[in-house]
Amino acid sequence: MAQQLGGTPVLVLKEGSERTRGRDAQSRNILAAKTIAAAVKSTLGPKGMDKMMVDSMGNVVITNDGATILKEMEIDHPAAKMMVEIAKTQDDEVGDGTTTAVVIAGELLKKAEDLLEQGVHPTLTASGYRLAAEKAYEILQSRAADISPADTDTLKKIAMTSMTGKGAEVVKELLTNLAVDAVRMIAEKGVKKIDVEHVKLEKKPGGSTEDTMLIKGMLIDKGRVHPGMPKRVENAKIALVNSALEIEKTEVDAKIEITSPDQMKSFLDEEERMLEEMVKAVKESGAEVLFCQKGIDDLAQHYLAKKGILAVKRVNESDMKKLASATGGKVLTTVEEIRPEDLGEAGVVEEKKVGGEEMIFVENCQNPKSVSILLRGGTEHVVDELERGMNDALRVTACALEEGKYVAGGGAAEIELALKLRDYASRVGGREQLAIQAFADAIEVIPRALAENAGLDPIDMLVALRSAHEAGETYAGLDVFKGEPTDMLKTGVIEPLRVKTQALSSATESATMILRIDDVIASSAEKPPAEGMPPGGGYPGMGMGGEY
Repeated sequence: MAQQLGGTPVLVLKEGSERTRGRDAQSRNILAAKTIAAAVKSTLGPKGMDKMMVDSMGNVVITNDGATILKEMEIDHPAAKMMVEIAKTQDDEVGDGTTTAVVIAGELLKKAEDLLEQGVHPTLTASGYRLAAEKAYEILQSRAADISPADTDTLKKIAMTSMTGKGAEVVKELLTNLAVDAVRMIAEKGVKKIDVEHVKLEKKPGGSTEDTMLIKGMLIDKGRVHPGMPKRVENAKIALVNSALEIEKTEVDAKIEITSPDQMKSFLDEEERMLEEMVKAVKESGAEVLFCQKGIDDLAQHYLAKKGILAVKRVNESDMKKLASATGGKVLTTVEEIRPEDLGEAGVVEEKKVGGEEMIFVENCQNPKSVSILLRGGTEHVVDELERGMNDALRVTACALEEGKYVAGGGAAEIELALKLRDYASRVGGREQLAIQAFADAIEVIPRALAENAGLDPIDMLVALRSAHEAGETYAGLDVFKGEPTDMLKTGVIEPLRVKTQALSSATESATMILRIDDVIASSAEKPPAEGMPPGGGYPGMGMGGEY
């Protein structure tokens, strides 16, 4: 980039830097965003298709989860990366509705491009979009129905809606039951926020999807440390220790001089006695099962086996915390401080072989605040997609319980919003009303995409849905199997309110941000300077740049 100053070019940007301005910059950014939206649009709804992603290492991911697809795609364009951020935010916040958020953002930009061509200033469009989004939250809030933690049927419908169209759909009945049961177990009275991290998903290829099960406690992907230990312990008292059952090396470099064989023997005897003391402390506390975060010495393993204690070593820190909240025990720093009141409890601790590998099942815990779900499936890809579906189901169930409100799915909420926003636009007046109308048209992309993916005529379906809503059928959405407007509350297609509001806010904020960009200055990749040349490839203090 060079500016003329008295006939001498002043070089401002580096050589190879690229600058795009005005309508050209806007068009490129909008095109990149629309391309991303188009990439995930076909995955939407019960009849949405999957994508197969193959990375440079040849690893394969098969999914229709919007966030996963965009994460796996190696995207380079800066505006496209902003679309990926929408999916990431949606996934982090509510766990579902990632495709919806991205598709709405793409459509908002598409409609904004039409307004740009009509001479509407981008900031006017942006403020109109923000007004429309604010009104949309109000409308959604007024149309939302309440849900109580005891209403398991509604919670199951919400979990099932999030799983519909996913690879996990084949056994969605079983999976939704597990998801709802798991979330209700970990929900604590009086605590508004539900941390779904307390539901551990353990994957093991093999068996079939129907073998997936909920463990009322914890599942540890390890075996016993010694074959002489019991395989099963009933009504187990459990000790959780995060230090090693080993003789620790000294912190400083210490030298021990041994001059006779007797000294050697007494030195080894002392080590043995120390290990025996550690095991004795475990036994005297009443513990029958020991989970250790670090290592357990071979000799200590032998003593533990002799005392009939089932021990597991190198359990990772997050599993230790979950074990504590599942069994009601405390994670202790040293073996010496184990007290009977610090022990956790479980109905049964058992080592079982799953998929050819040993796993420890800590089951039948009283009132566990951490639970596990063992996911099974024919192949690794099936189990991975099952995990993604399960994650979505857990997150939306937690969202519904936290907020206590849900709305109709199947495009019903979007059609209702579009209808009310068009009415609102005429009352606002001014040029902003064009942007509010564009917003109303844009959110209808969801029912339109549902119809397209199901092989139905999108125009016919939109007309039928609009007339149903104008006739006062607030919850009429698209039944893609019958190809007609249907009451979504009766068919059980419902979503948490927060999934919708978060999708709208992420989409609106990103679309308005992309819309306001009229200048893109992209630096070139750094090149190593040639030998003897100063950095920048020219004279010291001069950056080289391309003309514009």
